[in-house]
Amino acid sequence: MFDFLNRKPPAAPQVKTSATGRVVALQGAGRVAWSPRDVVSLTRTGFLGNPVGFRAVRLIAEAAAAIPLVVQDDDHRYDRHPVQALLARPNGAQGRAELLEALFGQLLLTGNGYLEAVAVDRLPAEIHVLRSDRMAVIPGPDGWPKGYEYSVDGRKHRFAVTEDHSPICHVKSFHPQDDHYGFSPLQACAAAIDVHNAASRWSKALLDNAARPSGAIVYRGADGQSALTSDQYDRLVSEMESQHQGARNAGRPMLLEGGLDWKPMGFSPSDMEFQKTKEAAAREIAIAFGVPPMLLGIPGDATYANYQEANRAFYRLTVLPLATRVASVIADWLSDFSGQRIEIRPDSDQIAALSHERDSLWARVGAAAFLSDAEKRRLLGLPAQEVGQHG
Repeated sequence: MFDFLNRKPPAAPQVKTSATGRVVALQGAGRVAWSPRDVVSLTRTGFLGNPVGFRAVRLIAEAAAAIPLVVQDDDHRYDRHPVQALLARPNGAQGRAELLEALFGQLLLTGNGYLEAVAVDRLPAEIHVLRSDRMAVIPGPDGWPKGYEYSVDGRKHRFAVTEDHSPICHVKSFHPQDDHYGFSPLQACAAAIDVHNAASRWSKALLDNAARPSGAIVYRGADGQSALTSDQYDRLVSEMESQHQGARNAGRPMLLEGGLDWKPMGFSPSDMEFQKTKEAAAREIAIAFGVPPMLLGIPGDATYANYQEANRAFYRLTVLPLATRVASVIADWLSDFSGQRIEIRPDSDQIAALSHERDSLWARVGAAAFLSDAEKRRLLGLPAQEVGQHG
């Protein structure tokens, strides 16, 4: 029976390296390559402190983690496999969905996701997700990582990368200007997040000031006096803050003493456009993450005719490519422990949002009489043989 987790790894294959690796390594061989962005602050403002960013990350991570995974090779798709058992219960505290949701979340927030394999007899027995903000890549003299350093409260632990396998699986997004770290959607929409958060603070301040723009108190003193004394000014400011600001004071009449006159101010055209600016910033955040604004309840978006089309585009353009890429990286990483090459891929047949597309594809391929059964299975992403356990 095919049981790669119980086999000893073969001899290390011939090591190949890129011709440009040594050039890249000249930037800092043997040193920690720190990420140029403060991911902690960006996560705080864009995820913990922004509802659009929070919902976009959760929507993608939960959807991608919920897709069933299949294990197969060139010839067989397995219904029972040691890798499936490992992914179903990766560690004592998490299941498959929890582990993958945490991994996808780290990847979306920081552009990097890290998995640690706890090996028993040089074979993985547990898998854990590590926080990206605590991990640093240590490049070797050939430009490839020679280790990873994990820091917590001043303590550091280094994971060494050997020639045959690495205890750390590093999943990263494409970054055009960094050789070791990925670029996150949160970094791309950082300016839009600042605008959206500033608009939220403006709205909160507006509510604190009785939900209307402030007016002007004009002083017309006797005998040509046009300025208040310091004591009068301080008393007036104190009374305005305590008696006429905030929700509990909304609608309270204002009592003005002699020489004071209230001139209310209406909404200016720029005030009326402020809400549209906030909605535009929210759409930019959604676009950066690849979530149709309609799914986030953002008004003014008419890209898709209905919610069903938006949901289908969300899975086809965002969720499925992300899940496929991450599953492929995990498959290559786990295969390195035993030398047995396997493939892990999302089971798109079980994605309800894509059922209409899948039915149409199956109908077209099934009606193609000029194709053999093996060719049809290949077009549908299936291995050459039927699903089953093979030895």
